[in-house]
Amino acid sequence: MMSRILQLFKHKQNNILSIYCTAGYPELNNTLTVLKALQDAAVDMIELGMPYSDPLADGPVIQASSTKALANGMTISKMFEQLNDCRKEIHLPILLMGYMNPILQYGFEKFCAAAKSVGIDGLILPDLPIYEFETEYGGIVKKYDLDFIFLVTPETSEDRIKKLDELSSGFLYAVSSSSTTGKDKNMADQSAYFMKLWDMKLKNPVLIGFGIKDKQTFQAACSYANGAIIGTAFIKALENSKDIKTATKKFIEMIEP
Repeated sequence: MMSRILQLFKHKQNNILSIYCTAGYPELNNTLTVLKALQDAAVDMIELGMPYSDPLADGPVIQASSTKALANGMTISKMFEQLNDCRKEIHLPILLMGYMNPILQYGFEKFCAAAKSVGIDGLILPDLPIYEFETEYGGIVKKYDLDFIFLVTPETSEDRIKKLDELSSGFLYAVSSSSTTGKDKNMADQSAYFMKLWDMKLKNPVLIGFGIKDKQTFQAACSYANGAIIGTAFIKALENSKDIKTATKKFIEMIEP
């Protein structure tokens, strides 16, 4: 059976808008509220971040949302409890993004089984190396029919890009530059990198992430790839919000009127 992520790309090849949010943020029990608000605002896909105390790729805004979510009492177990019936209402593809340490503490296979049981579609784990994926964890991911998305950067060699594309399913995550999330980026500065990915005729669609924050940067990213991922700017929109649904609708309308 075709995954929700592949169904999405089959139905819509371009201008895919994926939004990152942090589980348990702004408040512990806001996870489903945010997912519903994003679906109502007609985004294409959701990347749900699992808060962790030492997130390597995350900039200060997403780190702060993780810190707040952990202080709220968010755990992997609590997140799965909250997501237990999410498929009664949420029909978009949902990916879990996080880091290996808390997943290994939870138990990797137990984690994948729980993800599958609540309707998660795929995983993004930036600190899982290729070798460990191939020899130890990839088989478990596949066993539970989860897509796995690897990240590439401007410094990734062509051979490695091909390898990561071969191992990925769903899409390939093109990091716009080798820095943390939330930094301002000029998409034109990376045009050679994005064009290289395009010219390589990869098997997976490509989404660009890091530094996408408004209509202009979203459209620029979409001119080089199948779509883009927005995280920091959306977390900022939720930060001081009294009404998640309204704040989400207003934010998405600024990106995709």
